[in-house]
Amino acid sequence: MTTTVGAYAPKPGAAPLPRMIAAQAVLETKMLLRNGEQLLLTVVIPTLLLVLFSTVDIVDTGAGEAVDFLAPGILALAVMSTAFTGQAIATGFERRYGVLKRLASSPLPRWGLMTAKTASVLVTEILQIVLLTVIAFALGWSPHGNPLAVLLLLILGTAAFSGLGLLMAGTLKAEATLAAANLVFLLLLVGGGVIVPMDKFPAGAQDVLGLLPISALSDGLRDVLQHGAGMPWENLGILAVWAVVALGAAGRFFRWE
Repeated sequence: MTTTVGAYAPKPGAAPLPRMIAAQAVLETKMLLRNGEQLLLTVVIPTLLLVLFSTVDIVDTGAGEAVDFLAPGILALAVMSTAFTGQAIATGFERRYGVLKRLASSPLPRWGLMTAKTASVLVTEILQIVLLTVIAFALGWSPHGNPLAVLLLLILGTAAFSGLGLLMAGTLKAEATLAAANLVFLLLLVGGGVIVPMDKFPAGAQDVLGLLPISALSDGLRDVLQHGAGMPWENLGILAVWAVVALGAAGRFFRWE
């Protein structure tokens, strides 16, 4: 007796790698957008800060409209909140609950999982930037400058903060990651040139704070979007160093269990 294989015969095996990464990225994005705490960090806080400090004269932002100074810093804050704070907390608890361990044993390779997480961060950042840009325009923002410089700053800033977030999530306990990530977020919000101009700090502190990734990102975006500067090579260099060191350290020391 001859058996004929039908057109719908099963074909065991893993899906193509790009499809697996895309599916995981969609899942990561949905989970991030459904998380109330993450939405507070990534959308609500930056939006409130932009509206509040642009409409109420609380901080002396120098000559010109306050929104012209604040919008670039808030865009930098949005990148940090998603790529660093949000990713660190989410990944830290996934590691604690064994989610990463199980995903690591699936057909999706570990680098594929990290790629999917990075894609999720980028999608979220695009949504943030679009929302904040629309709000800033409504408040009277008038940006100008080199779009390529802005893109490079955002990409390198994302890489630097992603590396720092993954390094924290992969080396600390989940509760410690939660506390440390929120504390760092608050400290960099105040001391990273996001809302308070760097020239308000003592000269010695300015030299140190200027080397932080949030300062390099916010100052670089402000130089381009507010002052119309060309390519901010110094800020790009600082972000590139942070990105290489942080991602390298995360790849070396990240613990999956």
